[in-house]
Order: sequence, then C-alpha cells, then structure tokens
Amino acid sequence: MAIVAIFEMPGMTQAQYERSAEMVAGRPGPVKTASDWPVTGLISHTAAPTDNGWLVVDVWESEEAFRKFGETIIPILRELGVPEGVQPRIYPVFSMVTP
Repeated sequence: MAIVAIFEMPGMTQAQYERSAEMVAGRPGPVKTASDWPVTGLISHTAAPTDNGWLVVDVWESEEAFRKFGETIIPILRELGVPEGVQPRIYPVFSMVTP
C-alpha cells in the first residue's frame, strides 16, 4: 500500500537539503526528474522552505520502501548536521492524481 511521508525539519537549511539530494543522487546538481534520483519505490518527492527550516513530502510505493530509503538518508542527514529527532508523519494513501 502506498504511503505519504511528511517531514518537517526545523533548522534545516536549503544548502543542507541541496547537498543531501546530491549525495543521494551520487552526483552534483539539482534533482529534477525521477531518473536523477536512484531511489527504489519513490513515487513523488516535494520539498519547500518553511519559516524555520525545510518541509519534505514524499509518496512511496510502500512503507517498506520508505524505511529502506531511511537507511540511506538518515546517515546523510547526520553527516550534514541536520538537527536530529525529526520523526516523519506517515499516512496511507487514499487517493493520488498524477499527470
């Protein structure tokens, strides 16, 4: 079952977000298409600045795929000094519209 994972990361900067995306992609530059991001099970990824940090909203094919990605992204975020203790909110997808 597909899930939505919402991360609100107070204290995370745009520079940290951009660097984390580069580290996941394994190359410099922004992630603009799914082929730029070699992540199994990711359906969509959206990121935006907030008043006090960064917001990420992902849709994953399954919670298992999301948890597997956590094995990659958590060490990256720690290496970049992103404040710890952020727990995502996870919801089952009820409806999803794609172009």
